[in-house]
Amino acid sequence: MSPTRPRALALASAALAIALTATGCGGDAQPGADGPSATDDKGRSSAAPLRWSRCSAPTAAQGGGKAPGKGWECAKLPVPLDHAKPDGEKIELALIRARATDGSHRIGSLVFNFGGPGGSGVATLPGLADTYSTLRGRFDLVSFDPRGVGESAGVRCQSDKELDDAFQLDGTPDDDAELRATLASNKAYTDACAKNSAKVLPHVDTVSAARDLDLIRAALGEEKLHYFGISYGTELGAVYAHLYPKHVGRTVLDAVVDPTQDPVQGNLGQTKGFQLALDDYLKDCASGGAGGAAGGRCPSRDEITTLLKNLDATPLPTAQGRKLTQDEAVNGIAAALYSKDTWKYLTAGLQEAIGKRTGNTLLLLFDSLSGRSPDGRYSNLQAANRAISCADAEQRYTVEDVRRRLPEFRAASPVFGESAAWSLLACTDWPVKGRWKTPEVGAEGSAPILVVGNTGDPATPVAGAERMAEKLGKGVGVRLTVTGEGHGTYGVDECATKAVNADFLEGRVPKDGTTCP
Repeated sequence: MSPTRPRALALASAALAIALTATGCGGDAQPGADGPSATDDKGRSSAAPLRWSRCSAPTAAQGGGKAPGKGWECAKLPVPLDHAKPDGEKIELALIRARATDGSHRIGSLVFNFGGPGGSGVATLPGLADTYSTLRGRFDLVSFDPRGVGESAGVRCQSDKELDDAFQLDGTPDDDAELRATLASNKAYTDACAKNSAKVLPHVDTVSAARDLDLIRAALGEEKLHYFGISYGTELGAVYAHLYPKHVGRTVLDAVVDPTQDPVQGNLGQTKGFQLALDDYLKDCASGGAGGAAGGRCPSRDEITTLLKNLDATPLPTAQGRKLTQDEAVNGIAAALYSKDTWKYLTAGLQEAIGKRTGNTLLLLFDSLSGRSPDGRYSNLQAANRAISCADAEQRYTVEDVRRRLPEFRAASPVFGESAAWSLLACTDWPVKGRWKTPEVGAEGSAPILVVGNTGDPATPVAGAERMAEKLGKGVGVRLTVTGEGHGTYGVDECATKAVNADFLEGRVPKDGTTCP
C-alpha cells in the first residue's frame, strides 16, 4: 500500500529502521505484439557490452544517500525509448553491480527488481547486500532503475513543496468541497506529469521494462536471465517469462502480485491483506511479541479507528512543523506492517498519537513509504509508481465508481478501506491509455520458476502466488507457501531462504506445493 496504491512496494525494513532512528494492472501483452526489441540477425536481443565504473552517490530521484562502498560498480545501458522503433531515440538505464566473491565458482549474473513499481534498484541493492551475501558468493549481484525510475529517464511531476501540500489534503472526501479539492489535486498532479515527462509516459509500461530486461541480459553476456523479483518485481519477471520463455534462467518470485486482478480487485485484496496484518499485529502486541508496548499499553482497533476519525477533522502536530493527516496516518500504519521488524515502531507511533496527541513517528513512517527524505526532498518513487501503473492498467474509474464500491471497501477494513477505494481515482485523468486489463504471464517452454507466497503478507496476499503459479503454466510455476508475517520471505524465513538458495545455487526447486515450515 502506498499513497497512490495501485500496487505494492517491497520496503527494506532495515532501511526503515535506520531512517526512524536517525530522525528520532485492452488487450493482453503477446510475444512480439509491439514489434521487436534490438535484435541480432538471429532474432536474439543484443546490446553492447556494459562499461562499468565506480559508483557515485544515488541522486535525489533515486532517494539520495551515501555512495555505495568498495566493490560496487555502475553503468548505463542505452535502450530504445519505443521498442517498436529499435533504431529510434534511446534512453539510458542505470545499473549497479557487485561481483561474485568466489569468482572461481561463479554461475553468472543475478538481476534483482525490488518492487514498486518505482523503486530504484541502484539505490536499494547496496543496502541489502548483506542479506544476499550467500548468493553473492557465486553470482554477480545486479540491479537497475527500470525505465521511468530514478536515473533511467525518471518521470518528473510535481515539486517537493507541491507534494507536501498535496499530501496535506483530505484523501477521503466527505463533502462536495473536499471532493472538489481531491479532484483538483489529482488533475494538477496529472497535468504536471504530462508537462514534465510527456516523452516517456507512453513507454514506461511493464512490457517495455521486460524488453529492457532482455537487453540487460544480453549486455551482461548471459544466455539466460537469472532473476529475483520481489513484489511488483514478480509481475515484471512473469511478463518477461511470457515474452522470452527460452531465456528464463534460475528465477524466484517472492511476495507475488496476483496477475488475475484488475485495479479494483487488487486494491480490495490489499485492503483485506493490510487489515489481516493489522489484526495479527494487535494480537502480537497484546501478547508481548515483536510489537510489544514499551513503556505503555498496546492500542486497540477501536482506538485506532477513533484516532483516524479524529484526524479527518483535526490533523496532529509534529516536530517537523507539518501536520499528520488522516491519509498520512493510514499509510504510516501500512508502512509499519510490511515487516514484523517494524511493528515496534507502529506501537510507538500509535502510543504517541493516541496518548500524546503528536504525529512524529507515524509521519516518519509515511515518509518512508512516499519516498520523502528527512531534508524534505522526494525521490521519484510516487511519480514512477503512478506512471507505470497507469501505463499498464486500461481501467479508468469515476467518482461514481468509487462511491458504488465504498461499502465493500469499508467492510473489508475500517482502517484502510476508504483510503484504498478513493485511490482508484489515481489514473482517472492520465494522459496515456493503459495497456491491459490484466497482464499475460503464461510461459510455456520456460524453465521452472519458484513462486513464494507468505500467509501474512499485507501487500500481496498469498492467494496471488497460487494464481501466478497457475497462470505461468503446468511445470513452470512451482509454489512454495510460507506461514508467517510480512511482505517477502527471503532472509526472514529460514526454510524459504534455504529453498531459494538451493534454486539459485544448485538449480534445485522444491516440490510444487511445498510449505514452510
